[in-house]
Amino acid sequence: MQRRLVLVRHDAGPRDDRVSTFGTENGFELDYRHPFAGEALGQPDESVAGTIVFGGKYEVYETGRYPFLKDEARWLEACMKKGVPVLGICQGSQQIAHMLGAHVGPPASGAHEFGYYELTPTEAGRDVFPGPLHVTQAHFHTFAIPAGAEHLASSELYANQAFRYGAKTFALQFHPEVTIEGFRRWQAAPWAAYGKPGAQGREEQDRLMLAHDAAQAAWFYGFLGRLFGKGPAA
Repeated sequence: MQRRLVLVRHDAGPRDDRVSTFGTENGFELDYRHPFAGEALGQPDESVAGTIVFGGKYEVYETGRYPFLKDEARWLEACMKKGVPVLGICQGSQQIAHMLGAHVGPPASGAHEFGYYELTPTEAGRDVFPGPLHVTQAHFHTFAIPAGAEHLASSELYANQAFRYGAKTFALQFHPEVTIEGFRRWQAAPWAAYGKPGAQGREEQDRLMLAHDAAQAAWFYGFLGRLFGKGPAA
């Protein structure tokens, strides 16, 4: 029976994200994996209801420097071939794009998105994003849309914010899984991109967070429900 959500993490931080909350509340077994720390992913079996590859600090094309990325790419490919629902978030979205042969890297503009930015759906993306949505961002790389994929959303600074490949694979450049508490940790992190071109200041982040986080959460929980359904214990 399909009961496991395999959550591929690139850090050992708190598990208070919205994916974890969704999985727990909907009766899934949460199977956290940390390939960067040496944990193997294996092969997707009949117990896997879906997989989520989270964001992180690793350049997805640096597979020689970070060999575990090869295992993650193999895992993604195996899940997609098996028809397992797949979600890539930020670095995870770039990994899917890279695996599908699309370019990944920093944009020529040098822009950063760090804060809460408005997302605009494409015509193809209106079944995923009914309208504009402010979402959490923390990145300075982008992906090209892979051949055969549907471009779903854009922002003012980054044209490519989301794509769908087939019916069950989604790539999101942004971070709808991050709660207000999680973003507060990012604001205090040494890598916080304050002062970089495109990055919002803390006052603007706080204002937009309070105005838009609830709508982002409602959208994301609905999206996860449509993609993964419910677990057997729900």
